[in-house]
Amino acid sequence: MRVLAALSGGVDSAVAAARAVDAGHDVVGVHMALSRNRDQFRTGSRGCCSIEDAGDARRAADVLGIPYYVWDLSERFEQTVVADFVAEYEAGRTPNPCVRCNEHIKFEALLDKGVALGFDAVCTGHYARIETGADGRRELHRARDAAKDQSYVLAVMGPERLARAMFPLGDAASKDDVRAEAAARGLGVSAKPDSYDICFVADGDTQGFLRERLGSRPGDVVDVDGVVVGAHDGAYAFTVGQRKGLGIDRPAADGRPRYVLDVRPSSNTVVVGAAELLTVRGLRGERAVWFGSLGRDEGAGDARDEDHAWTACRVQVRAHGAPVAARARVVAGPDGPGSGVEVALDEPLRGVAPGQSVVLYDGTRVLGQATVAASVR
Repeated sequence: MRVLAALSGGVDSAVAAARAVDAGHDVVGVHMALSRNRDQFRTGSRGCCSIEDAGDARRAADVLGIPYYVWDLSERFEQTVVADFVAEYEAGRTPNPCVRCNEHIKFEALLDKGVALGFDAVCTGHYARIETGADGRRELHRARDAAKDQSYVLAVMGPERLARAMFPLGDAASKDDVRAEAAARGLGVSAKPDSYDICFVADGDTQGFLRERLGSRPGDVVDVDGVVVGAHDGAYAFTVGQRKGLGIDRPAADGRPRYVLDVRPSSNTVVVGAAELLTVRGLRGERAVWFGSLGRDEGAGDARDEDHAWTACRVQVRAHGAPVAARARVVAGPDGPGSGVEVALDEPLRGVAPGQSVVLYDGTRVLGQATVAASVR
């Protein structure tokens, strides 16, 4: 196959590309330039989009003996990932930019351009597995190494794009094994630290980044009874479950810490309260993406029906969060039949914010993904 290998400049994508070469594929490496001004992005090991990462990607391609290109996707990245990030916080929600990057950049813009150029698949260094089910359909599964599993942020890609994806590291036993393999192959990134945080927030100050984009918008911090207990410079800078930096000028009557319970953009207020008020026992999601049926056995197409029964599963609401037992059913959403999901949690969660992704699993298999629209406390 003709394979387009996304080279981020890190060790994972380099080893994934090497494995694709070993498998006999015709591999071409490409690095995605996501900012016109690369200095805006993190340098060192903290991000995945700096100018030095492009150099590391080029050197990896040279070692592997594959062609290498840099594609400018900065405009698309700004219009989708960055704009969505700002708009979601402004609307009082908590987005996951890595999920949106996988959706709009790696498995939309990159894949679509690759297919248009005659490539059969895109290869990335994500830790996830692709298996073929009994019905012949491709299934997205958790990685062998649970500590590195990235199926949560990949679930948004959907079955059509999964059909053209390759994740050669899905069966890797550990990140240490991947580093050892990179060193054995002579890849200079073998000891490069992992990337963390949000690549386009250069100094790690998310509140400062949002304030620069959205400006100062002073408002009140109130308790559950509506009593003003503090002030803020912009409700957009807060997220459900937050404890620090609340701008509260008086302690709670019981002396216990207070947390953000709600962000209300319409009134520009932030509501705070006791930790137990963050307990969530149900979720409602929208913009659902399905990899198979939920509550039926006939196939993925049935996920668009509105009369599904409740189905036992496990759900995960954070990239590194633990999955919990739940029941879920497909419902109609803003985008029509099958675009929503209702989740009843068997085990309560704490501090789930609108805008987060909820991913549904059957064992290691991903059933679907949705964006949290509301929670039931």
